[in-house]
Amino acid sequence: MTSDNRDKFSYVAGQFNQLVKFYNVEALHADKINEFWRLIPAIKTAWSTIGTFFKLLIPEVIPADVDKVIYLDSDMLVNLDIQELWKINLDDKPLAAVLEMEANAFNYKTHDAAQKYLLTAGFVKYEEYFNAGLLLMNLKYLRQAEELIMSGVKWRGEHPQCNCFDQDIWNYLFSKNYFRLPEKFDRFICNERSQGRIEIQNAIYHCTNPTLGLNVNEPFNRLWLKYFMKTPWFDEETIGRLYAGVQKMHIELKQSLVNLSAMMSGKTRAFFTPPRDVDGLKKFFLIRDDEEIILAENQASLQKLLDAMNASRGKKVFFIMLPAFPFQALIQAGFVPNSDFVNGLEFLSEAQGLPLNSYPLIKAM
Repeated sequence: MTSDNRDKFSYVAGQFNQLVKFYNVEALHADKINEFWRLIPAIKTAWSTIGTFFKLLIPEVIPADVDKVIYLDSDMLVNLDIQELWKINLDDKPLAAVLEMEANAFNYKTHDAAQKYLLTAGFVKYEEYFNAGLLLMNLKYLRQAEELIMSGVKWRGEHPQCNCFDQDIWNYLFSKNYFRLPEKFDRFICNERSQGRIEIQNAIYHCTNPTLGLNVNEPFNRLWLKYFMKTPWFDEETIGRLYAGVQKMHIELKQSLVNLSAMMSGKTRAFFTPPRDVDGLKKFFLIRDDEEIILAENQASLQKLLDAMNASRGKKVFFIMLPAFPFQALIQAGFVPNSDFVNGLEFLSEAQGLPLNSYPLIKAM
């Protein structure tokens, strides 16, 4: 964290007569962090960073005269009086959290539950697994559980199948012994939208990326922007960064069209798409009867796609029309992006049901 960002945090706190303290965790607990590296070598190549484990060190970092802490992920909007959470009595519970299946039902049902190893392997019950993005922590309890916490780190290192780092550790250790918070303290915006709950409530909202956009007619985008504009991070440079982001997207779109034109030379098109989208696809791309369409019906369809690509290598460009498609599987099979295949969704517009992804612009801001 730069000194400029530290100053901005201090300024925000000062506006409300509060105080911010910063702790250099890497300097204070270098030995423990080295132990994390040793026990969980997978972190070196993971999507996350070693910083995700700093949460486990909160009981040691925070001064001994502090018995309770609210932990918040950095992608959360607190739209209620935080004292409501602070006043909850933990008694003999190590922590309080919201059930994952309540906080993030959309992702839980469609993705997480089926792919979380500690759930499918029976280490934790589905109905007990909690989201660790918000925790009310009983430091008095946790300071006496240092060995237990490290045993959880060791367990995580021995089970690389787990797809979450600290969250799976917390659940492995405490899923049977925690205080269950009401859903309002950790509500995923993606879940709220999927449930049609777009009226803003007094709640803490989890804005997992790329949840937010710049369409201010959407209530959650507007809520985030309202808070963002109250911070010193929204300054005269913000508009410049936003403009630069739009310019970058514009240039990349032009380059994509040039690349598509070049790679199509002497090749025909083929499409990989869900059955429900075939009719719309034919109209938008003006697909001819002699152009191949492969239906994405089940997991076996990927092999069917690979077989078709191998049979026509160098002769066809395959337009992949499936969200969250594992493009890495095509690359591992020897196919070249923007030569043998493209993400066809990039060429659709909002009229075809694909909303503009303005999250890169938010990051630029």
